[in-house]
Amino acid sequence: MQTSIRSKLLRPLQSKRPRKNAIASRERWSNRLRPANFGSAKYQPQFSLQHILCSWLGAFLGIAILGSLTSHDHPFIAAPLGATAVLVFGVPDSPLAQPRNVIGGNLIAAIVCVVLVQVFGTAPWVMALAVATTIKLMQLTRTVHPPSGAVALLGVLTHASWNYVITPVLAGSIVIILCTVLFNNTVPGRTYPKHWF
Repeated sequence: MQTSIRSKLLRPLQSKRPRKNAIASRERWSNRLRPANFGSAKYQPQFSLQHILCSWLGAFLGIAILGSLTSHDHPFIAAPLGATAVLVFGVPDSPLAQPRNVIGGNLIAAIVCVVLVQVFGTAPWVMALAVATTIKLMQLTRTVHPPSGAVALLGVLTHASWNYVITPVLAGSIVIILCTVLFNNTVPGRTYPKHWF
């Protein structure tokens, strides 16, 4: 009986310190993870409803055209071109979405992955080498286009041959650029590209 009374009296004293530490730790982490600390409201772009609808329609038309041009012998579409559509229709003013970057970056990635597949095969380290080499060459040539990393990776994953460079990569990149030029220049307030080269 005495033991249970004593333990009831000591329990609050024993649990106070860990509870304080737990609360302090939780507060520290919640302060670190608070969105204001990341500045998301300050740095993330905001889009008007018109821009959002135009981006949706442009991406729909661009990917639909690529899909309709695709045949078994001549694929014009590949997954990385979906990411390209996000850039060229969603943020057409971005330097990473300009024709030089889209065509140049994707072409570099396709050539790099085909060469590496021909020489080294498709081991996991070849995937890493293809993406890393693509990034370096895009930086050197000032043609950085993020979806090109996926072009390089996809090429290694699919054991790409030289056909991959022409279709879907080069042909698909050119078609998506033409669609973007035609679409964005018919919509009031949207011009594309900002520069060709």
